[in-house]
Amino acid sequence: MKVREKYQNLPRAELLNKVYELGVNYEINSYSCSQCTVAALHEVLGFEDLLVKAATSLCGGVAFQLCGTCGGLSGGMMVLDYYFGRPVEHLSDKEVIQTPNIDDLFNVVGVGRLLYNKYVEKYGAITCASIMAQLFGRIYYFEDMDEFAKFEKAGAHTDPKKCVSVVGNAAHWVTEILLEKGAVELSR
Repeated sequence: MKVREKYQNLPRAELLNKVYELGVNYEINSYSCSQCTVAALHEVLGFEDLLVKAATSLCGGVAFQLCGTCGGLSGGMMVLDYYFGRPVEHLSDKEVIQTPNIDDLFNVVGVGRLLYNKYVEKYGAITCASIMAQLFGRIYYFEDMDEFAKFEKAGAHTDPKKCVSVVGNAAHWVTEILLEKGAVELSR
């Protein structure tokens, strides 16, 4: 699969910078770290719109509850699974089948771990709350509008070192993995 035509002749470094920038801009303007990560990747890769929609409520540690996985990581995993995931015809509701069923599962988990490892290396964590505490020095509870206002005032969507960078990094890392694994090609 190739990147969208308008991005096909970009050098690799420029493409990675572009997808980072798209992730940042989507997060600045639209919120939902999970969905914005997928939207940035969608813009460059051109996969089905439905995947962007399906990533909506994985944000904020899953449905704004902060205790789950970072939305950038969740959205990034969705895109990796889109390219590498186990197809439905390899699942069974009748019996355990090693090949291709179980083998497919272990292969795709290895690809997902590449993104997981990048999060651990950069942030030392994968949960929304842990990354938020690292970036802001505290946790903000999004469903409390006063807390959300404080979160915004602290630069969540304006400071290039806060949440927007997490989304940009996730989009960048997923693109990097897709290129390295040969799932996506740059030029014609």
